Amino acid sequence: MGNSSVLAAGRRHSVARREDGSVVAVGNSAVGECRVAGWEGVVAVAAGNVHAATNTGRSHTVGLRSDGTVLATGWNGDGQCDVAGWRDVVAVAAGWRRTLGVLGNGRVVAVGRGAEGQCDVGFWREMVAVSCGDWHSVGLRSDGSVVAVGNGRRGQCAVGGWRDLVAVSAGYLHTVGLGNGGRVVATGARGSGACEVGEWEGVVALDAGSYHTVGVTASGRVLAAGDNRFGQCDVGEWRGIVAVAAGSTHTLGLRADGTVVAAGNNADGQCDVGAWSGVRVP
Repeated sequence: MGNSSVLAAGRRHSVARREDGSVVAVGNSAVGECRVAGWEGVVAVAAGNVHAATNTGRSHTVGLRSDGTVLATGWNGDGQCDVAGWRDVVAVAAGWRRTLGVLGNGRVVAVGRGAEGQCDVGFWREMVAVSCGDWHSVGLRSDGSVVAVGNGRRGQCAVGGWRDLVAVSAGYLHTVGLGNGGRVVATGARGSGACEVGEWEGVVALDAGSYHTVGVTASGRVLAAGDNRFGQCDVGEWRGIVAVAAGSTHTLGLRADGTVVAAGNNADGQCDVGAWSGVRVP
């Protein structure tokens, strides 16, 4: 989740990186996950999640600075915010109780909960991107192949045969990948419909929520599949979108003009993004 570098959605909060390197956040900040007002020089953000099935736990927010250092705020019960010593980081991801970082040499570092093996990334090499689900972690290699670690009991780690991908995203019990031709692949639990993306074409960016998947087409339209109990898939009317972020039960879309739209669960104000501006894809 939170796979867009400028836009990120957790369970109860939303985060965006502005063009000037500052960060904005809305939603539940009970443990400080929205305390980003003083952040500067940020090039990418990521939002942690609470456990999708039980809605338990507290979340955190991560920011990657242009100098390769990393910021974190929010709940740190499992050490998921212990990133102050990281250097030469080029990409970050946040999930349930953990944080991953891709280093400039293609290796990956991890902090936080690893009880299911989701932090066993020390052997990964030549990585260009990572994504965190609740219980599993996914990595994209420079050659377009994909690796995954953690709980794969629902097939969410069955990515060994994937090739020629340009992006990956991990949800609660599923994983999706974007091919260089605009097609989307998916693996994992089928019950929610989040893996029903085989007919999608012309996709240029995508993100996996807890039980849904969203994708942006080259024409700026947004596709969605999966659970829609909170209206998180009601994005068919959006236009001019250049990036998306899927939270647990809400979806964010970045317009080309730097403004943001939202759909889905707003119980904690996580969809109150109407005042945001200056959020642009680098």
